[in-house]
Amino acid sequence: MERDVVSIEMRVDISGSMLEAEEKIQKALNEAGSVATEEALKRFETDGSAILTGSIKWTSKGQAEKIYQSPYGPVVVARHVYQTSVGGKTYCPLDREARIVVSSTPRFARMVSHKVAHNPTTVVQQDLAQNHGRSISRTFVHEIADAVGAIAQAKEEDWRYETPKMACEIASVAIGMDGSCMFICQDGWREAMTGTIALYDASGKRRHTTYVGATPEHGKATFIERMEREIEHVKQRYPKAKYVGIADGAQCNWAFLEPHTDLQVLDFWHVAQYLGNVAQAMCPRSEAERE
Repeated sequence: MERDVVSIEMRVDISGSMLEAEEKIQKALNEAGSVATEEALKRFETDGSAILTGSIKWTSKGQAEKIYQSPYGPVVVARHVYQTSVGGKTYCPLDREARIVVSSTPRFARMVSHKVAHNPTTVVQQDLAQNHGRSISRTFVHEIADAVGAIAQAKEEDWRYETPKMACEIASVAIGMDGSCMFICQDGWREAMTGTIALYDASGKRRHTTYVGATPEHGKATFIERMEREIEHVKQRYPKAKYVGIADGAQCNWAFLEPHTDLQVLDFWHVAQYLGNVAQAMCPRSEAERE
């Protein structure tokens, strides 16, 4: 359809040094991208007619301009904002249908959150300015990353990791788990949990690992639910494998692992730590001997 196609003609000044020419090309491409993004956003705008969501009727308050941040630059679009007859919260169909994150387009949100996952926000801010010609505040970088993280966390409860079907035979599956207590300023101590489900062939070579984690919480309900879901999926795919549990000496870990595994193993580092403590208790040495 013609409304889904945009044509852009550019004139670029390429005078000066090669670096100067490249900077001008980047600026021109960003300007063209902003124009195309504006047109793309407008495709999700309504005509201002009333909207029904279930039995609730929303009517337009008129069009209001909003600045959207894109990979190419800020884009201003006038869009309809809706509200019910009783007032209260507003609803913007364009934001919902275009999957706007805070005030960022989906690709820009993905780009920023990917950079934040690997670098401090100051580095991300410099990266965007130097490599993309995009100057945004550290606060906005934080807002985008937090919003994407919140979306991912909400979705993760329904996600299931796809365990690959290996060409070789999977002889054993190691299920490990561990926790670490973290002090949350307002809520006190909470335990963050991590778990692994690793697939090994007959020679003992690891072929694949699924990682499961949960943010600090009272108890371990969220983590346990995710681990059980992944374990069930792996057992359906590899029912003949030998299942081995591995963890530290915490009783709660074994209470979870024993019903799911054929064999339980105390991990090497904790064994070494415990043996060292036992050796010191049985055969104490003086400070001079230890030195």
